Amino acid sequence: MNYRVVATLGPATASEPARRALLNAGADAFRVNTSHLSIEELDRLLEQLAPHLAEPGGPYLVLDLQGNKWRLGAYPPTTVTPGDTVSLVAGESTDAPGTFPVPHLDFFRAAAESPGVILLNDAKTRLRLLDASEDRLEAVVERGGELGGRKGVALPGTRYRSEGLRAKDRSVLELGAQLASECGGVEAPVRYAVSYLRDGAEAMSYRAACGEGVYLIAKLEREEALADLAAIEEAADELWFCRGDLGAELGLVELARAAARFADSLPRRRPSFLAGQVLEHMTATATPTRAEVCALHDALAAGYRGVVLSDETAIGAYAAEACATAALFRE
Repeated sequence: MNYRVVATLGPATASEPARRALLNAGADAFRVNTSHLSIEELDRLLEQLAPHLAEPGGPYLVLDLQGNKWRLGAYPPTTVTPGDTVSLVAGESTDAPGTFPVPHLDFFRAAAESPGVILLNDAKTRLRLLDASEDRLEAVVERGGELGGRKGVALPGTRYRSEGLRAKDRSVLELGAQLASECGGVEAPVRYAVSYLRDGAEAMSYRAACGEGVYLIAKLEREEALADLAAIEEAADELWFCRGDLGAELGLVELARAAARFADSLPRRRPSFLAGQVLEHMTATATPTRAEVCALHDALAAGYRGVVLSDETAIGAYAAEACATAALFRE
């Protein structure tokens, strides 16, 4: 099978030897989730990655644009347990115990119109809304867990969303363009993955903002996006079926059904990659489960042209091993 492996960089792969190990193990591309970095931190990281991208036959780089995905701000790592009462407040950061900042005012407007379920960190943590105002929510924890800054937050059942290219994303595009210009002769050394696309119209707005010559990846993380795939493909160069945020939006049963429908439509006009817990077991262990290996084979046989490793290489203890496993079925 001919396919690509995208390895997400993070604390576990922050060093040059660790990144080189990913490439030696079979990674074709590095991915950076820019939501977790300041522009200054991203600039320094791109300087470190530039030599790799300029190498003949070297990897390409995928920069995630936050798009319209809601994320928590910065706060000390904490653990919440069922029955705890917590607050979500408008702002970039907070140190107050049991209080989580959300730097998106439209989130608070949407919460007031929602069925009242708040999901954090790919739905690992679940809250129930108790009270809402224009800049503060009170909620009770129904399913607890560990929480750190910049984790995603979702409101299932609401379609409210303020759309548009954020200022930070524009800065990311500028840095990416500068880096691409330094890698002369290398085809599409920097690509952009747009988070939380709603539909084809929004995809076209990103295409206009990024330019016709930019390689644009549409991350499918919303039910509306799945319903408008044909229009999204008109604007994007590649599709990623992202089971993490999509699962938080749809729930487990509907996610499984959506994944089956998407797989039945492969291969599509644009190459499609599978993302989200592809080899999740390898985040903490050196070997995959047999179920993961079988599922990987089935996905590739169905027509996926690549896989995206996330926690496996960003925070996992066996990042290189995960890449080698992801590349098992190459011809």
